[in-house]
Amino acid sequence: MTATRIRPNDADCRAVLVYDGEYPFRSAAPSALRRLPEVGTLSWYDDRAQRFLEAQFDATPFAMVLVDIDERWVYVGPDAARELCERAGLPRLLPGLVGGSVESIGTPIGCTVDAVESSGPHHGSYPLSEAAEGCFETLAAAAEQSPLLFG
Repeated sequence: MTATRIRPNDADCRAVLVYDGEYPFRSAAPSALRRLPEVGTLSWYDDRAQRFLEAQFDATPFAMVLVDIDERWVYVGPDAARELCERAGLPRLLPGLVGGSVESIGTPIGCTVDAVESSGPHHGSYPLSEAAEGCFETLAAAAEQSPLLFG
């Protein structure tokens, strides 16, 4: 059975989680996102997500990305998972409970980031670039209209 997370009408999207829209979230992500109505979600495959990534990185890394406009910061891969869990007040889970790396956003994500090795050219935390900041309003508007599906 699939449930839909609907953003409350009065919640402003102040952060956006870009994720692999081909696979529903499992593990700790649904619990975290239910606690964070200010965090919108958008599929990595969405053109607006692609434009944001290109503006931030001059590339479109296939990774989970959390963008926070208030902090002017971008978290990628394990840092995105860690930040999501910390904001939601969720404990980090043991590596065996999530069954995979958070680097591959098609696999279950969880808060087991301490044990995950980062790979690829884009991982970690970055200041929000000026070019990417210019894309945030469009990114957030798309995320506000995009419900997160999970089972």
